[in-house]
Amino acid sequence: MIGPFRGGRTRAAAGVPGQPNVFYIGQVNGGVWKSDDYGRTWNPIFDHESTQSIGAVAAAPSDPNVIYVSSGEGLHRPDLSVGNGIYKSTDAGKTWTHLGMRDGQQIPALAVDPRDPNRVFAAVLGHPYGPSQERGIYRSTDGGQNWQRVIAKDENTGGSDVQIDPANPDVVYASMWEVREGPWEDGNEFNGAGGGLFKSTDGGSTWHALTSGLPKDLSQIYVAIAPSDSRRLYATLATASGKLGVYRSDDAGDSWSEITHDPRPAGRIGGGDLPIPKVDPRNPDLLYVVSTVTMRSADGGKTWSGFRGAPGGDDYQNLWINPNNGNIILIVSDQGAIITVNGGASWSSWYNQPTAQFYHAIATNTFPYRVCGGQQESGSACTLSRGNDGAITFRDWHPVGVIEYGYVAPDPLDPDVIYGGGRTEVSKFHFSTGEVQNVTPISLRNPKYRTDRTEPLMFSPVDPHVLYFASNVLFKTTDGGNSWQTISPDLTRENPGVPVSVGALVPKGADKLRGVIYALAPSFKNLDTLWAGTDDGQLWITRDGGKNWGDITPKELTAWSKVTQISASHFDEQTAYVSVSRFRIDDQRPYVYRTHDGGKNWKLITAGLPDFGPVDTVREDPVRKGLLFAGTENAVWVSFDDGDHWQSLQLNLPHTSARDLWIHENDLIVATHGRSFWVLDDIAPLREASVAIANAVHLFTPATAYRIQRDTNTDTPLPPDEPAAANPPDGAILDYYLPAAGSTVTLEILDGPGHVVRRFTNSDKPDIADEELQKQLIPLYWVRAPRKLSTDAGMHRWVWDLHYPAPVSTRHDYPIAAIPHDTPRFPLGPTVLPGTYSVRLTVDGKSSIASLIVKMDPRVKTSAAGLQKKFQAETRMASIMRESAQAVLQGGSIRAQLEKVKGQANPPTTDAIETFDKKLAGLLGTPGGFLAPPSQEVTLSRLNGQAGTLYTQVWQADAEPTSSQMEAMGTIERDSADVLKRWNEFKNSDLPALNRVLRESRIPEVRLEADLHLEESQIDEE
Repeated sequence: MIGPFRGGRTRAAAGVPGQPNVFYIGQVNGGVWKSDDYGRTWNPIFDHESTQSIGAVAAAPSDPNVIYVSSGEGLHRPDLSVGNGIYKSTDAGKTWTHLGMRDGQQIPALAVDPRDPNRVFAAVLGHPYGPSQERGIYRSTDGGQNWQRVIAKDENTGGSDVQIDPANPDVVYASMWEVREGPWEDGNEFNGAGGGLFKSTDGGSTWHALTSGLPKDLSQIYVAIAPSDSRRLYATLATASGKLGVYRSDDAGDSWSEITHDPRPAGRIGGGDLPIPKVDPRNPDLLYVVSTVTMRSADGGKTWSGFRGAPGGDDYQNLWINPNNGNIILIVSDQGAIITVNGGASWSSWYNQPTAQFYHAIATNTFPYRVCGGQQESGSACTLSRGNDGAITFRDWHPVGVIEYGYVAPDPLDPDVIYGGGRTEVSKFHFSTGEVQNVTPISLRNPKYRTDRTEPLMFSPVDPHVLYFASNVLFKTTDGGNSWQTISPDLTRENPGVPVSVGALVPKGADKLRGVIYALAPSFKNLDTLWAGTDDGQLWITRDGGKNWGDITPKELTAWSKVTQISASHFDEQTAYVSVSRFRIDDQRPYVYRTHDGGKNWKLITAGLPDFGPVDTVREDPVRKGLLFAGTENAVWVSFDDGDHWQSLQLNLPHTSARDLWIHENDLIVATHGRSFWVLDDIAPLREASVAIANAVHLFTPATAYRIQRDTNTDTPLPPDEPAAANPPDGAILDYYLPAAGSTVTLEILDGPGHVVRRFTNSDKPDIADEELQKQLIPLYWVRAPRKLSTDAGMHRWVWDLHYPAPVSTRHDYPIAAIPHDTPRFPLGPTVLPGTYSVRLTVDGKSSIASLIVKMDPRVKTSAAGLQKKFQAETRMASIMRESAQAVLQGGSIRAQLEKVKGQANPPTTDAIETFDKKLAGLLGTPGGFLAPPSQEVTLSRLNGQAGTLYTQVWQADAEPTSSQMEAMGTIERDSADVLKRWNEFKNSDLPALNRVLRESRIPEVRLEADLHLEESQIDEE
């Protein structure tokens, strides 16, 4: 996941009254999240489940370990997701059990008896786009093992809300809602008056309707109970005729009255969803309503003021108030979740939740590349795929002026410019200035043009000057939007009609509604060839740049079968792949089509795809013919045989909606509609995979590796709880496959002449022993865990960091350029030069070899000669560090041994030891402290320290060493020759002489050895 860390639409909200720091939220297509620090951080706790569409979360008041989650967001809007039932956790979210209601699709409300965690109510709304039987209000008395429907209407009316009176849990209020959505984009929600508000006083066994004072054509209603006075009720409601209002009851629902004519608290959230009321736990007159702005009333709903909101509309969806402390409030919105603990004086942030809902993804042709898309409710974002500071942080993404639903089209000729398209808007953004210009061909709304929220906008891959934008017709510009040409007629169905799934609520005139162009695929081979698809089920092709269009719609593609994406082949002019979603006509099955003859014949290619999963996107790999990827409403899939068979590519990706896929070089990018952008790094193994390699050890050909600095941050590192996404691997990605477990596995990297540059084995020991690791000054959550080659059967990935082995050093430390859980111990080895290397995999004595190309970071302009000069300086300083460190370590070992035998020596021997030790001390010198001046004498410690200092200076930047550094290197080399010569003479002459004296005195001789386990450096890097 690469972010951005900006929240998306969140509907479900719950807290734990007795644990005021603990909160749960449910993103409408991003899963369940938990915070135990008042919203400072949020962690996903539902990622392993088969849906991420969440309608409600409820924590049992009598047992905080019991959590219920209902799936299906429960909102009726142009863009929604559905779920697959109800889940339960008995360990505060660590594990989950499915409780049924699989066909409920949308379950927007849950209520748990405050006395009994096993007694729970669920409001099941049902299918949004068609009739369904599993609707109504359900009750379970055994923790969800069994469910009884206690309110039922018909196949068109479902449960939308349920509330339990906290003072008397046998009193329950429930809302029913008759609603249906049509397949078109706008004006597609139809409300009936078949629902209503109901009350039970016997725990849900019997119910009666509450109608007195409420509108006769009541359609949708939410109720809030005042905890301090349960006879006081508030309601927000909507009628089938479109009236909105805020109502109040002072007699437990027996009678109602409208309490305000202020339109703000009753206004639909962002023009769509009905607002929700909540009451302070101690003051029945203190009322909140979440809407475009969260409104507050302190006089029982008569007058109102804005409580939380912003220009443009944050669009608040729900809130939870701690029943023990009304100052603690959790609010969820289209921007994410925020918490106040002081009654709204200050709030936590929603910039720590990677739950953005993206419609599309595309990558820029920059290095590192940016991933861009329009984010539902928030705007747009382009985020770097790799951050300079070791991770992808808030510094690495930025809005780019695109409408929230839009396509993004980076200018292939100008990396400063990003185009975006949706509705009637085409935006043109400049990174350099931040300015956004609207260059649309539809400057004013015109009835002859129809648009959806997301409209295709893309450059021709053949001519980078040509930009296309779609409505019901197709536009083309060659001058950056200054002028446009219409190159198609209206490509939509003239009379698509109303599908049967809409039912009886369809209004007059709906049969006249028409679609738009929803998918576009310019040819990779010919500028004049374009493929187009509509959301009302039409497919077209032109071979002459739009002068003539041919209808190539498959016969089985009925009206309102939305063509979600077309992928024109990279390999020939006749092949294309089309994904189709019939979700909006209540068909959840997958549809992917393929043609090899320019659309004359189509084949449905869905073998291996599950029955549930409308397909949002299909992409052809540009490198391997027949390798396809598909994204559905809850998964990502791969086909190696041109779509004839599909298999899961889910890996660690949560089961959210994969709205778009994009392939950039060796990376597969996913635009999720609830969990931001994800990237599958290096799909080269997928391009090479075949049945033939399944039964033998296989070393995959590595993708080109780029030599990039791991982390260039020079300042205090970001705190570990600051939101950040992981960078892609630093170095060469080496993949290998073992058909069965092996005993020994070795990976070697060899240079051009065949010399071993680096060697890894499954028996490698950690760089630092755990005992020494525990002595570190820094908390260990900063430290990169040791790695070991796997010998297990299956696929394995190893990352070589493009360094030679680390030089032996008397001092190790962890750099200020630190990343939580991924900070290596310094120094690292010299950095390899760009060039061609070989990778050798040896498993139980049998070897395989593959070629690896290493390239320089293209942003670095240092010449090849300069890099060679840097490499030579690094290797020479590393050699001096090794030799001097070995000498210092050996000298330290000698002194330690002498300390042990001094007490055994007679006076003549003692004199010899002291003379020897004095000479040794002069050779070794003393390590300089932090900012201490260097020793005046050339000693081993001074040599080692200065070599290490210069090594770090040269190593840290991909630049040719400066003249000062080269001069310093000459000095160090001269000093090295001198002091190492004296050290060798000392070892070969003075040490044997001392040992003769020790032998004559029957004292143990001094052995020449090195104790490599030195105390780690614990300096403060200013």
